[in-house]
Amino acid sequence: MNDHQNPAADDVRMRGFARRHTVDAAIAWLDDQLQPLGAELLPLPTTAGRVLAGSIASEVDVPGFDRATMDGYAVVAESTEGATPYNSLPLTLIGDSLPGRPFQGAVGPGQAVRIMTGAPLPLGCDAVLPAEWAEPSAACEAESAQAEPDGPGGRCVRALAAMSPGKHVGRRGEDVTRGTTLLQRGRLLRPQDLGVLSSVGVGDVHVIRRPRVRLVVTGNELLPSGSQPHGHRIVDANGPMLAALVERDGGLVDFPGLVPDEQDALLDALHAAADVVIVSGGSSVGIEDLAPRLLAKCGDLAIHGIAMRPSSPTGLGRIDDRLVFLLPGIRCPVSAPTIFLRAERFAPWVDAPRRGRIARHARR
Repeated sequence: MNDHQNPAADDVRMRGFARRHTVDAAIAWLDDQLQPLGAELLPLPTTAGRVLAGSIASEVDVPGFDRATMDGYAVVAESTEGATPYNSLPLTLIGDSLPGRPFQGAVGPGQAVRIMTGAPLPLGCDAVLPAEWAEPSAACEAESAQAEPDGPGGRCVRALAAMSPGKHVGRRGEDVTRGTTLLQRGRLLRPQDLGVLSSVGVGDVHVIRRPRVRLVVTGNELLPSGSQPHGHRIVDANGPMLAALVERDGGLVDFPGLVPDEQDALLDALHAAADVVIVSGGSSVGIEDLAPRLLAKCGDLAIHGIAMRPSSPTGLGRIDDRLVFLLPGIRCPVSAPTIFLRAERFAPWVDAPRRGRIARHARR
């Protein structure tokens, strides 16, 4: 039986580290282990901060119609040719176009429809005369009735400026064209992304499911968070901190309580139903540091001891399909979040610049 097959060869307690891995080697090993997580379908309003499992393309144009971008009057642009504040031109009002209540009918030369911002442009119109460039006029109404005694008559405004075709008009598909890819797979959804998706009629979104993280805080000297330290007992600080870090970065935390430094209790925790098991405490080479030996016995202790300060006694490995992280315990409370606790690392959407910052922090 060689050393690798001999369980005693994996017991590093009271022997110290034969060697320490570099941070780069630890990150390279971790990158090789990462597997895409599955997807889940969620209602759009619940997906802010989640990661898209697939690209999304628009099935509609936004807007789906030509619309006014100013409050004013929808007109045929040629009707306003030559209009200036000193040479106003009369336009007969024939109706209104409001958001959700478009004008029913067509508009011809010399006519206008009062229109609000966002309202559909009536048939026949090709420009919007802003309200500030028009003025109601009783004299204008009289002139219009005299010029067209059999015409529609009614209200009238004067155009005080000439409009060119397309002026103050938002065209169909101007914001989003049907078939356009809006968001790519792997995008971390922001609140404004939800607005865009809602505008094209998306109601449910496939997102990467959140990694399930079992948090194992071990140490016979520990008291639960909220206790008062007394005698030779100290209060768990890593548990609340690690749970908050994992939740902040997208993980689902399972932290049922402290785990004693006992083999059976640790074995049960290492075999928890989770994507990731994070052990805080019992990761070094002391007589009660059981976690490295148990991981080597039940799975693969790939890395134990990393050349960085703090958190040199960090270990990495696997048990079946679970990634296992061994982190120093309460005596080194700032070491836990240094390098491996970004939940994004357990799915295929890792942000390379951010990874660089994490790695630089770990090398300090």
